[in-house]
Amino acid sequence: MRIADVLRGKGSAVATVESRASVADLVAALAEHNVGAMVVIGPEGIAGIVSERDVVRKLHERGGELLAAPVSDIMTSEVFTCSPRDSVDSLTVLMTEQRIRHVPVVDGGRLAGIVSIGDVVKSRINQLQDDQDQLTAYIVQG
Repeated sequence: MRIADVLRGKGSAVATVESRASVADLVAALAEHNVGAMVVIGPEGIAGIVSERDVVRKLHERGGELLAAPVSDIMTSEVFTCSPRDSVDSLTVLMTEQRIRHVPVVDGGRLAGIVSIGDVVKSRINQLQDDQDQLTAYIVQG
């Protein structure tokens, strides 16, 4: 299964936030979109990625003043991406090795979607169910 298949099932909408937006704006957008992470957009395109976990950890360190800081202060700048042509298996390896939960999908330099670890698990469960159904059908026809 390819990343394009995952995006076909979940859609390609990506919640983004500008790097200069405040952390308070980020928190509001995370809640509004009901997502755990957002791609950070800067003047040159993808500037980073930021998650609820990033907010919580930095809020613990810096206190309430963090809410006025720009998202660029707390985002992760090293962003791992994938393409729609990549396999779900290769993305699973990337997510496991890099200990990341959200990976933007880039196609031809354009942000084409985002895949979460939950999306990967769901696709794997669906694949296992399909395999089981095929085996059951084979045995029944036996």
